[in-house]
Formats: sequence, structure tokens, C-alpha cells
Amino acid sequence: MCGVFGIFNHPEAANLSYLGLHALQHRGQESAGVVSSEEGTLHAVRKMGLVADVFSVDQLRGLPGTSAVGHVRYSTAGGSLPKNIQPLTAELRGGAVALAHNGNLVNAEVLRAELEEEGAIFSSNSDTEVILQLMARGREPALIDRLVAALARVEGAYSLVMLSADGLIAARDPHGFRPLVLGRLRRDHSCYVVASETCAFDLIDAERVRDVHPGEILRIDANGLHSEHLPRSRWRFCVFEHVYFARPDSVLDGRAVYELRAAMGEALAREAPVDADLVVPVPDSGVVPALGYARRSGIPFEMGLIRNHYVGRTFIEPQSSIRHFGVKLKLNPVPGLLAGKRVIVVDDSIVRGTTSRKIVKMIRAAGAKEIHLRIASPPVISPCYYGIDTPTRAELLASSHTQAEIARYLTADSVVYLSREGLARAAQASVDYPYCTACFTGDYPIRFTPPTGRRQLRLVEF
Repeated sequence: MCGVFGIFNHPEAANLSYLGLHALQHRGQESAGVVSSEEGTLHAVRKMGLVADVFSVDQLRGLPGTSAVGHVRYSTAGGSLPKNIQPLTAELRGGAVALAHNGNLVNAEVLRAELEEEGAIFSSNSDTEVILQLMARGREPALIDRLVAALARVEGAYSLVMLSADGLIAARDPHGFRPLVLGRLRRDHSCYVVASETCAFDLIDAERVRDVHPGEILRIDANGLHSEHLPRSRWRFCVFEHVYFARPDSVLDGRAVYELRAAMGEALAREAPVDADLVVPVPDSGVVPALGYARRSGIPFEMGLIRNHYVGRTFIEPQSSIRHFGVKLKLNPVPGLLAGKRVIVVDDSIVRGTTSRKIVKMIRAAGAKEIHLRIASPPVISPCYYGIDTPTRAELLASSHTQAEIARYLTADSVVYLSREGLARAAQASVDYPYCTACFTGDYPIRFTPPTGRRQLRLVEF
């Protein structure tokens, strides 16, 4: 999932990068990093933890320069280890570079094995480093040409920003799996910014110019914008960005996420009506589709589950057993609203089903008479190989169970998912703009090269 941010030509590049990453925190909470460039010298702050905990005022002062790139990490390829914190940096022929990447390269292990046979020494187990190693071995004289050659060899999902002595580079894979948007400051049009989502622009008073096109390699330097393209493939933007990952106040590929999620909820109400007293969302990702469901059905919307927004990454569980402790730490029902009521519970998706089962039991314990679970996306039946950390197929509840069986497992009175056709209509998908729906269909746009299973020594740093 991850979030990337880049800025060119601003005296407070590091400070604005910090703010941009703060807005992208929902895309990754494991680590954060910013690398700035001052006259060709790179300065870096990279640590495990949340953005607000990683950066201090003094550390940001230690990131001079008018250009910077940043990253918040959610690990998929490579473990959650300090050595994998991005942006990655490297000293290449022609100067130092810093690279931040969102997405997964499906042929990374094959390329890594080839590079190791040629003598390459990797300092991380992130697939992102494969791109840097390919660039290091490139024979092209210009850095941008070595990047183009490297990207021509990798397969899979990448939305990346790269910082060099000459400026900022943004690139997106030919399928456009993951989002990447170009903007500029409203009060200074010579300052360009690139980010995973437009919500990062709002905080720094920047405006969206356009999305980085699939297959586009965009260079930003003192002479302006320069664009070149890899051979285009069919557009396959990840529909799960609209279903769950993106913030609802973002605009991705020209589409307002909030409007799409509300439309998914309305489509779900048309497809799966039920007599009930309340529509209750599972916060936060279920809120907007629940509003759409309530608006279409005419059933009152209520916040019957309250989320604790201050839950850290670690906690101490009491020795005495507390029922559904892990879920209660984040969500708590409002008994006065739920007692004796027929409740429609709206969520964005079901993956393993363990959390949904605990939520249903918690609402039942609060006194609900009936619980009808409505899911604003189709059943997740296949793992994702393009940057989302989904479980194996065997762990996905919908891959081996019918909706009736799922309802019995979750202890709900009924469970209905939004159909694939309903999702397509809500997203206004067309033949010219198809989404990647591999997690719902098992139809993968790019063949996945399975891991070889070879053992790798893991260096754990403290």
C-alpha cells in the first residue's frame, strides 16, 4: 500500500514533505522517511514508527535543500525491518539518488537472483532495491535513461518518486495499478509536488494538476516538466483503492473517492434491501458506503459503533480474559442505539472474517435483535500480488464458503456482498477504463512469478 511524496523547488521542502506524509499516514504506519537534496548531497531521516513520532523540529532542520522525497511504509515485499525503510538511497555513476516506491514487483525475486549471480550485494530485502541495482548496472550515460532501462525489465506495480542532483522524477507502471498525482503550490507555480493521493496536497495548499499517466516517466527540473512513456498496457487501476485504501477526501485518476464509495453503498441498497431500523457503519472505511445505503433505502443512519482513534501499534492485554479484547480496543458499540433493533451493518470488505465475526457478536451482545451484514464490494477470493498484503487463498473466507455459510460463521442473520456488476456501475467502469479486480475474480493482469522458497538469512537490526 505505502505512500510516496516528492517536492521540487521549495525552500522548506523537508517541512512540506513531513506534512505530505502526515496526510498519507493511512497508507502505511510501520516506518517513515524523508530524503532531501542540497547541491547534490542527500540528507536522510528514516525510522520505524509513525510520521509524528519519527520527525522532530531539529531533525527537519537537518534536511536542507529545495527538493525532497518521502515515504510511509506498509510492508508487503520485504519484512518490517529498519533496513527496508524508504526512501532507499544509493551512490550511482553520475551521483546519489533516493527512491521511494509504492507497489510490488512480481518478478523481483527472479531479477534479484540474476543480479546476485552477477555479484550484486543487496542491503535490504525490499523489491524496490532491485530497481536501484538494475540502474547501477546500466550502461546508458544519462541517469534517466538507466531508470527507463531498469523499469523496462521489472514487472508489476510501481508508483515511485526519485530524487537526484538534477531534480525530481516520478514514474508509474504501464498498467497504472497504484495511484500517483502531480500538483503544484497555489502560491508558487514553480514548485511541483507528486504524491500517492491528493489529500497530501490539501494540507500544503497545493492544487492537483493531473495524474501521472500509466507508463509515464515524468522529470521535473529547473527547465520545467519533461515526459516520456514506456510502452502502454491496458489500464488496470486497483479498484480496492476506491473500496478501502484511499482517503475518502482524495481524487484518484480523476474520480472522487467519496462519491464512488457512496455510489457503492447505494448500489448495495438496491441489490440487497432488508427491513431494518438502523444502518450502522463499521468505522472508518464503512462510513461513506453506509451513508449511501441509508440515503437509498431511507433507513436512518446511526453511528452505532464508536472507534477509538488513539490506539497505538502495541498494547498490554490484561491477563484475565476480556471477550473480543482486540476489537474492543478499536471499536465499541452504543447499547442505547442498538438494543432491540434490527441493524444493517455496512463494511467495505471481508478478508479472513475473524474481525467481522467479533464485531457481529459484539453488536449482538449490545442487544441487537437482528444483524444483517452488507458488504460494499464483491467477495475477496484471491490474494493480491501488486502491493496489498492479503492472505493466501486458503485464508480468504469467501474463497471457499458461500454467502449462507459465511453468515453462519459470522453469526449474522444475513450477509450480502455488492455484485461485480453493481461495483462496475457504481464506479462507472467502461471498456476503455477497466479496473484491476483480481482480488474479486482471480484474473491477474500480470502473471505472478512464485517465490522459489530458497532460505534467506534475515538481518534483524535494533
